[in-house]
Amino acid sequence: MLIAQITDLHMRTPGDKAYGIIDPAAFLGPAVRALNALTPRPDCVLITGDLTDLGRPHEYQALRDQLQALEIPYFLLPGNHDDRAQLRAAFPDHGYLQGQGPFIQYAVETYPLRLLALDTVVPMKSHGELCDERLGWLAARLAEQPDRPTLVLMHHPPFQTGIEHMDDIGLLAGGPELERIVARYPRVERVLCGHLHRTIFRRFGGTIASTCPGTAHQLALELGPRPTLQYIMEPPGYQLHWWHDGALVTHHAVIGEYPGPYPFA
Repeated sequence: MLIAQITDLHMRTPGDKAYGIIDPAAFLGPAVRALNALTPRPDCVLITGDLTDLGRPHEYQALRDQLQALEIPYFLLPGNHDDRAQLRAAFPDHGYLQGQGPFIQYAVETYPLRLLALDTVVPMKSHGELCDERLGWLAARLAEQPDRPTLVLMHHPPFQTGIEHMDDIGLLAGGPELERIVARYPRVERVLCGHLHRTIFRRFGGTIASTCPGTAHQLALELGPRPTLQYIMEPPGYQLHWWHDGALVTHHAVIGEYPGPYPFA
């Protein structure tokens, strides 16, 4: 099984620039084309939050318009820049997003790897948290099939990264409890996250928690105290998670046109 992950699209309408510089709509098209061109083609694409920049209806419409070109099934997860109600309204055909509860949490059972999506959003706030209800949902789902290989998906990573400004708006509640739950289930193969606009890995609860690069801008890699949080126009990227022979292997890939490939001859 091959899974692609993209994250932190921060979609706006075409030409509407964030910070006066970033045109997220101009970056999503190349990301979609890169995924469609992969051989072999991924079985699905996981989009792990911050789907839009401001959570407005016209941004979700612009997102839907561009994702129509994606020729691979995809699953959406909200981030701190998203609005759950607007996301559900924009994608009524995505039944897994719907539901009566306040959180967007779901299980995908149709692949060799089970997918469990966990909602970390705190409305109108940048930080994330996991309350007892959300953690209880995950614990119950894992207990249903404890021996099945599983991926847990969430927006805010459950660990400190050293990028202090992002750690200040990271997962501020529920991280230790999440780690204790995950540690009880050795077949949790990975905890896949967004939010950081960079590729980062950390051991977590007997598995690995990781973050994925953004499709547009990246966070500047500045560890330790810094006066401000900064972004950088490094190459946008995605990750490929290859499930093969009982093991999950992750590749970091960049989006764009580059010379090559050339034979080593």
